[in-house]
Amino acid sequence: MAERESTSQGPLSGIVVVDLSRALAGPHAAMLLGDLGARVIKVEQPATGDDTRGWGPPFTGPEDERISTYFLSCNRNKESVELDLKSADGASVLTRLVRAADVLVENFRPGVLDRLGFSAERLAELNPRLVLCSISGFGHDGPEGGRAGYDQIAQGEAGLMSLTGPGPEEPTKVGVPIGDLLAGMNGAYGVLSALYERERTGRGRVVRTSLLSSIVGVHAFQGTRWTVGGEVPRAIGNHHPSIAPYGAYTCADGMLQVAVASQGQWSKFAGLLGIDADDPRFADNASRVANRPELNEAVEAVLAAAPRDTWLERIGAIGIPCGAVRTLDQVYEWDQVRSQGLVAEVEHPVLGPIELPGPAVRFADAGDPAAETPPDHRPPPRLGEHNASVRAWLDTLDGSGE
Repeated sequence: MAERESTSQGPLSGIVVVDLSRALAGPHAAMLLGDLGARVIKVEQPATGDDTRGWGPPFTGPEDERISTYFLSCNRNKESVELDLKSADGASVLTRLVRAADVLVENFRPGVLDRLGFSAERLAELNPRLVLCSISGFGHDGPEGGRAGYDQIAQGEAGLMSLTGPGPEEPTKVGVPIGDLLAGMNGAYGVLSALYERERTGRGRVVRTSLLSSIVGVHAFQGTRWTVGGEVPRAIGNHHPSIAPYGAYTCADGMLQVAVASQGQWSKFAGLLGIDADDPRFADNASRVANRPELNEAVEAVLAAAPRDTWLERIGAIGIPCGAVRTLDQVYEWDQVRSQGLVAEVEHPVLGPIELPGPAVRFADAGDPAAETPPDHRPPPRLGEHNASVRAWLDTLDGSGE
């Protein structure tokens, strides 16, 4: 099969990442590094590859090469090589990759990499400058550190499902694998910190994060409601637990969301809707939170009289944050989303031109913000697409004595 040259641009240009991970958390971390310009070499099991290559529907492409849209979501800007890490050849090539790399990302269950002969200590011997990013489900130690990590299980164990859903009796998962995605983000954040530290020390670090720690780490004010305030937060649907009115409301033809986060905003909003801002039930935020059912009933009684777009215009005109509730097709058609580089257009060797969700970070020069250079994203690789080119590159390094 044809092999594509790996071009590199961005702040991490010149950094080499070996991606041993599969599923979502580790691949997401490695993809974020690839978005920043790192060369990411994804190591996959021969014949089958990353588990997500088989996750569907939906699949797309010709009948003889069906491609998982799940895999496409978390593997852009990577090369793919097939290695059986239990074989002598696979271990040998991985050893060469480790010596050439700056970063290794893995999300095996704790202890698996050790059994393959690549413990953290061994990796440091092979390459003292290597940054090892290790992502687990529930942590690498502790009484339950060996548990397998799956996103929805972690969402439940870490309390997130108890905060999400229509009410306390219906705990609900978030609509994306948020534990995996947060762990990937934290892994990339930790790698960047370790690479920066390496500039001073000359040595790599082991960066560890988990689905559990990533979810607990974003409990934010819900966490301190318990740790400091002694309250156990529970799900209350599409409304803020500490601010009112702040949430989703039904208009004549659909839903909108409004965030009234200050007393001045409340006066404007109440005036627009014809609600008495000084009503003792609603006079301050604490009273509005305590009387949220009555407040929401009063707000929706007014909003139901006109279409959503009418209310979005009226509420926006008085400076109150508000917005529509969009479906994903509407999101990707939205001009604002496309203006922010949030749709990455790539040329896939099988599928042709396709669009992927794009990265959330952009770079520009402070002196000329308009001079931003859009990244040239590369499509997720076919399984083993770079088997020959990566081995040839390693041969070149061996020949040069690097």
